[in-house]
Amino acid sequence: MTATIPNLPSLYDPFTTEAKWQKFWEDNQVYKADPQRGGEPYCIVIPPPNVTGSLHMGHAFDNTLIDSLIRYHRMKGYNALYLPGTDHASIAVHTILEKQLQAEGKTRYELGREKFLERAWQWKDSSKGTIVGQLRRLGVSVDWSRERFTMDEGLNKAVIEEFVRFHEEGLIYRSKYLVNWCPATQSAVSDLEVENKEVNGHLWHFCYPLNDGSGSVEVATTRPETMLGDTAVAVNPNDDRYKHLIGKTLTLPIMQREIPVIGDEFVDPEFGTGCVKVTPAHDPNDFEMGQRHDLPFINIMNKDGTLNENAGDFQGQDRFVARKNVVKRLETDGFLVKVEEYKHAVPYSDRGKVPIEPLLSTQWFVKIRPLADRTLSFLDEKNSPQFVPQRWTKVYRDWLVKLRDWCISRQLWWGHQIPAWYAVSETGGEICDNTPFVVARSEAEAREKAVPQFGADVKLEQDPDVLDTWFSSGLWPFSTLGWPDRTEDLEFYYPTATLVTGFDIIFFWVARMTMLGGHFTGQMPFKDVYIHGLVLDENGKKMSKSAGNGIDPLLLMDKYGTDALRYTLVKEVVGAGQDIRLDYNRQKDESASVEASRNFANKLWNAARFVMMNLDGKTPQQLGSPESSRGAQLCAPTPNSLQLSDRWILSRYHQVVKQSTDYIDNYGLGEAAKGLYEFIWGDFCDWYIELVKSRLFQKDAEGAASRLVAQQTLAYVLEGILKLLHPFMPHITEEIWHTLTQSEEGQSISVQPYPESDAASIDSDLEQQFELLIEAIRTLRNLRAEAGIKPGVKVKAVMQSESDRERQILTSSELYIQDLAKVESLTITSALETALEPAIADVVGTVQVLIPLAGVVDVAVLKAKLEKSLSKAQAEAKSLLARLSNPTFVDKAPADVVQGAKDALAEAEKQIEILQARLRLLK
Repeated sequence: MTATIPNLPSLYDPFTTEAKWQKFWEDNQVYKADPQRGGEPYCIVIPPPNVTGSLHMGHAFDNTLIDSLIRYHRMKGYNALYLPGTDHASIAVHTILEKQLQAEGKTRYELGREKFLERAWQWKDSSKGTIVGQLRRLGVSVDWSRERFTMDEGLNKAVIEEFVRFHEEGLIYRSKYLVNWCPATQSAVSDLEVENKEVNGHLWHFCYPLNDGSGSVEVATTRPETMLGDTAVAVNPNDDRYKHLIGKTLTLPIMQREIPVIGDEFVDPEFGTGCVKVTPAHDPNDFEMGQRHDLPFINIMNKDGTLNENAGDFQGQDRFVARKNVVKRLETDGFLVKVEEYKHAVPYSDRGKVPIEPLLSTQWFVKIRPLADRTLSFLDEKNSPQFVPQRWTKVYRDWLVKLRDWCISRQLWWGHQIPAWYAVSETGGEICDNTPFVVARSEAEAREKAVPQFGADVKLEQDPDVLDTWFSSGLWPFSTLGWPDRTEDLEFYYPTATLVTGFDIIFFWVARMTMLGGHFTGQMPFKDVYIHGLVLDENGKKMSKSAGNGIDPLLLMDKYGTDALRYTLVKEVVGAGQDIRLDYNRQKDESASVEASRNFANKLWNAARFVMMNLDGKTPQQLGSPESSRGAQLCAPTPNSLQLSDRWILSRYHQVVKQSTDYIDNYGLGEAAKGLYEFIWGDFCDWYIELVKSRLFQKDAEGAASRLVAQQTLAYVLEGILKLLHPFMPHITEEIWHTLTQSEEGQSISVQPYPESDAASIDSDLEQQFELLIEAIRTLRNLRAEAGIKPGVKVKAVMQSESDRERQILTSSELYIQDLAKVESLTITSALETALEPAIADVVGTVQVLIPLAGVVDVAVLKAKLEKSLSKAQAEAKSLLARLSNPTFVDKAPADVVQGAKDALAEAEKQIEILQARLRLLK
């Protein structure tokens, strides 16, 4: 290939660049995985966002972390697959559509199931493009050819297979049970979809009269309307106050129903009055007492939250309206004893955002204990999966121990319809609690099963309910790879390598996936679970729609570029699992931290432009690698060998390669990103490029060899930097790499080998020596600025140290010091002359650095300037000392104000000390 002169535009345009490479990656199927290629698999399945959603900061954070891991492992030679997809979001979509219908004056029942589902699929098709397009904008390296949807044909097949197998194994059952009912969505919700909120409520005390005329018992409740369904009052059988009442009967006020007093050890004698009302159809604990004591179960609630015919005079009233009216009636009838202010936890539906109602309902359940116990055995015996950070293991384990049977049916239409067919011809054409049913993979199979039992004329009707969304997403790691079929993808990429997710979804999703994976595949679905924290707002608060404090990632991407946002999100992570706080100015829609990452991208761009302008149109491959530094000594190099600065940057580079690899291998992504930032901005851009500029400009024959070594080192390190940075900032690194390497069409940096660290090139001693050189140059620059020496003026400098080693380091670096600090002559000595002319000075380690000022600046003017600054600092210190000596100020001023004054005094005193020292040098 004939080399052309590489050329980068003078300014980096992230928006054009990012769009170009996103299209390139997809058009060229750069990330299409192929199990036949072999190698070691590394697979991550995307936590599927809701098809109704749009990209929020949590999505951006999660997917950036995943993509960084995927890109890194792909470059490390793994056969990597990042599998994309979306979730059908059963309740969310259903709610959206019902609101649309309500606005049109219709209901889903008027529309009919078929038309409703047609409308749902249309909504899905129009909405899906939003989140998928935004993920593309984020630059994630997914294999779009394998994109899945939790209700696509293959995943529907997997869900039906899951249900049928569970039923055949006796792990799914249908039963009347107390469920968490959401009146807003009119569906059952699982325990995991319930959020307990602290509310300021009331505790109402009522008295129930004993039928033998011996008095009454007092009960207390936070839900007085449920007393209409009471079927007993319970006391602790060991409570001396009440055990004599056990076996007696009461008359339930309002309803005039005779109910018994029962003894049950569940009752806490210390709570309330020690007597509790028992409503088995509307309270989980009462449900269990009702079963133990064979009590009647009286449901007083309709599914929309209104009271039914069992509520007598309150039929048709909303539950909260009925609450007020029941209390009023009890007060009128003389049964209300007192009302107390009471702060307590109320369970809310996470989806419907209303208090849930424990409701007796016939539902489908999964027996959870066999699944949870098997999953616990993987954890306890094999430490599988491994949690990062490890502290989440206990949280996960404790949850598995406490799990109860899983209610999986939802009274919705959008979702996986339950594969059970009822023989409605056996119960008058309707589905009742006692209607017999068959479970099958299809209606045809259901008929084959039903005819032998109920005859050829049997009329079948499929269960109208759908399955809990988590019932399908729990299969995600293996259903997306083809399960229940034994596909090539499933055989090669399963179990997946890592699950990356937030801690708030361990219970909803992680535990479901491990239980289902362990049961159906005999393996945990992933080796590691990397639990990351949350992206907090500028005030350190959790972002939420209700709080209105979300930060739109798309807005920041539009302003600063995608790479800038990605890099910020990763770099801000300090320790795996920690929350990150995103700096944000809401008035201006600006983020200083994302802007800093944008500036970092510009810094890299400009450095790359400079390097390529000085490579004579050659690629790193054409230039060749710089010489090995093995055995190099701290002495003057020959022109065609690595010089001190070359050996230093190569040592730092290989140190950073090792550091980045170690960090990422252990999920220290934030630490890796920060280390690269410091190396690229500081060591490479600010120092090495400056150190070699003079060599690059040498055109004579004598300097040609040294120039070539500098070119080789620059090109080698720059290409390595691009590869190291690529997992975090894929677009800009792809753009620069293509220009630098003049790569052939279709090639991508993302499939290039990740750099390997060369231990022989790492010289920690040299790096420490170079730190002294850098600090010496930095100090000379600062002294020049303080003395007001013009940038173009060269100065004399003196460096004094009693250490032979320090003097040797400075001597070997003399040319660098003179070049970068504009020093005309440098004196390196073990002792200063006693009659030293006026100078300005500072200290680096044990080295004193001085710039004699005679002939360089007007010493009298500088002295006057320093004296003026000294007087100002002394006046400030005097004022602060007077304030702090005043007892009134110290005793009455806020503590932070007093501390601020103390800090300001300490700073003023330090300034005085420095200024006095500098003035002494001018005498």
